[in-house]
Amino acid sequence: MKGKIFMVPVTLGNADHMVTIPPVTREITASLRIFAVEDVRSARRYLRSIDREFPVDDALFIPIGKHSEPGGLNEFFARVSEGMDAGVMSEAGMPGLADPGNIVVAEAHRRSVKVIPLTGPSSIILALVASGMNGQSFSFNGYLPVDPQERKKAIADLERRSAAGHTQIFMETPYRNEKILDDILKVCNCSTRLCIAADITLSTESIVTRTVAEWLKERPAIDKRPVVFLLMA
Repeated sequence: MKGKIFMVPVTLGNADHMVTIPPVTREITASLRIFAVEDVRSARRYLRSIDREFPVDDALFIPIGKHSEPGGLNEFFARVSEGMDAGVMSEAGMPGLADPGNIVVAEAHRRSVKVIPLTGPSSIILALVASGMNGQSFSFNGYLPVDPQERKKAIADLERRSAAGHTQIFMETPYRNEKILDDILKVCNCSTRLCIAADITLSTESIVTRTVAEWLKERPAIDKRPVVFLLMA
């Protein structure tokens, strides 16, 4: 009988796993010995945090990236075909959202391997439900272009789409937060609502929705903090 693949959530940042990860999720995670992971070092560190006795040196970690090919997962699926259960882990939060975990899942479906999502934190969903914006119709747009002009065009397009009542969600690497906020405040109409959700699940968490005009008067400190942005005109 084939093994199963569990979509394993991890904490967001250095949040307390006892608070943000359900006991059954931690129990299943600690029982696994093969993982496809976005980052091997952070995966090993997380496993030791939930179980000090976890045998990281005896576990198999297969690194995956956005350009990974299914052929690179042959050993992973060979073990699953032999009956071993396996896990897919993101560097933070839920795998398969804004990370390459979907590559493993797509191959699992092709091979008729059962995929089981475990309960845990997602910064995208947590930001949405705390934003006050439309949670029935929304789009997650991942990371916007690095090029300043292309980024401004993307922001203007997201604002236009949000005017139809569809919440637009996106994120940025922490060291570029200030630049993207500059562009949002320059491009968007003063009446457009912007939610800035920073440090979700951490002790410094801040999730605030204001109009662009209000943010221009009181700009938040978000440099080098993990942030999710939500936009609605």
